[in-house]
Amino acid sequence: MSLRHTRAANYPDWYQEIITVADMAENAASPGCMVIKPWGYGIWESIRNTLDNMFAATGHENYYFPMFIPLHFFQKEADHVEGFAKEMALVTHSKLRQNDEGKLIPDGELEEPLVVRPTSETIIADAFSKWIVSYRDLPVLLNQWANVVRWEMRPRLFLRTREFLWQEGHTAHATAEEAEAETMQMLEVYRSLAEDYMAMPVLVGRKPEHEKFPGAVNTFSIEAMMQDGKALQAGTSHFLGQNFAKSANVTFCNSDGQQEYAYTTSWGVSTRLIGGLIMTHADDEGMNTPPRIAPWQVVIVPMVKNSEEKAEIMNYIGKITSALSAKTAFGEKIRVKVDARNKESVDMYWSWARKGVPLIIEVGKRDVDSGKIMMKIRNRINTKEAKQILPFDEAIAAVPALLEQVQKDMFEKAKKRLYDNIRTDIKTLDDLRKLFEAKNSFIAEGETSKPAFVLAKWSGDETATVPVLKEMGLTMRNYPVNMQDGKEGTCIFTGKPAVDNIIISRAY
Repeated sequence: MSLRHTRAANYPDWYQEIITVADMAENAASPGCMVIKPWGYGIWESIRNTLDNMFAATGHENYYFPMFIPLHFFQKEADHVEGFAKEMALVTHSKLRQNDEGKLIPDGELEEPLVVRPTSETIIADAFSKWIVSYRDLPVLLNQWANVVRWEMRPRLFLRTREFLWQEGHTAHATAEEAEAETMQMLEVYRSLAEDYMAMPVLVGRKPEHEKFPGAVNTFSIEAMMQDGKALQAGTSHFLGQNFAKSANVTFCNSDGQQEYAYTTSWGVSTRLIGGLIMTHADDEGMNTPPRIAPWQVVIVPMVKNSEEKAEIMNYIGKITSALSAKTAFGEKIRVKVDARNKESVDMYWSWARKGVPLIIEVGKRDVDSGKIMMKIRNRINTKEAKQILPFDEAIAAVPALLEQVQKDMFEKAKKRLYDNIRTDIKTLDDLRKLFEAKNSFIAEGETSKPAFVLAKWSGDETATVPVLKEMGLTMRNYPVNMQDGKEGTCIFTGKPAVDNIIISRAY
């Protein structure tokens, strides 16, 4: 039951169809916004819960700040306001009134417009200026789960919508070294989320100057490769230096009795990760959800032919559910759901297969009579290994290891695609142009020649480089830390000597 659109024939429409058939989200009545449905939101909750535990383990606490931010807060930090000016949504009036024609029109103009939160550095820095007096008040380690608004002109579900969900961490420190260590610690948290939980391999590294977060000293990112070879920035961590502290007057008395500005950081990921999850793992049958992040790891579907069978089948399902719920995988209780809807069993199976549930168990009268369990493994769909029929005890015992193997297999498959499609043989600008003359399209297993990632030497000359990148529709992603050889070579853009390796690609 393949989809109408395939990755190879029409990748953009395939992506939209995945979201529809997996029932993850839909366009909202509010232009440019989305309704996140239970399966999509369940994945977000898994991401949120995973990160929340990681944040707590690294000493961070959750706070909440207002979504309305005085406009003048942004004007204090020039780079910050320039970076976000085109995306800001403003509240300019406090109420509505009816005109003579009975239409509602804005009324009660505010003395100062309020920015609807695009990010919270400014308002949190203002709070820091009140909370921090002495070096004994430092560090401040906080995180906020919130929604943000950025006025996206070309919205796309999960990837770019005008309102989306995220977390944003904000910290203040006594020294630059502490703040820089924090920046890298949280980058590692994001790498672990992406690779260990989402089975999505990433390249970790520092962003080039022209790709930094507005107002940051340095920005670091994790970059993932989608199945069409495009990059997705999956998370960022920013060392802000003293820039925001100076704009908000965040000072403290150090141990020598001297006043100085604090050093701050910020870091965040958003529901854009779900778009990345789809484009990393989904196939032409639907979504394929890694077990560690799946809202339900096992779904049990009764196959009832008549009412006489139902009680016996449901009783057997109860035993399976109890036995599986007592088992653990990845150090946690296995998440099991029974789908007892009064629908055709084939429809129930495919509704869950489309969502990408890792393991689907179908139970009919034959299974009850034989004392066996039939399991269908989602990431092996359309293969001989997709179905296993085992005796009850053997099947229950096999599930934890099976889920862990599925997680590993999904990561290794995506990792192979990533590293097989990092081109290191592109040495000149002409070579780069020729490679990217073609549009990005689905990279089938074993393919290595389509436009994807290029690892090349770069001199850092932004004046000569940025216009060329823009003209070619390419971006520089980051300097990947595990791909620096320290050897001098030739800059792909200028022909000048260069040591640093940087990733170049098209991106979402």
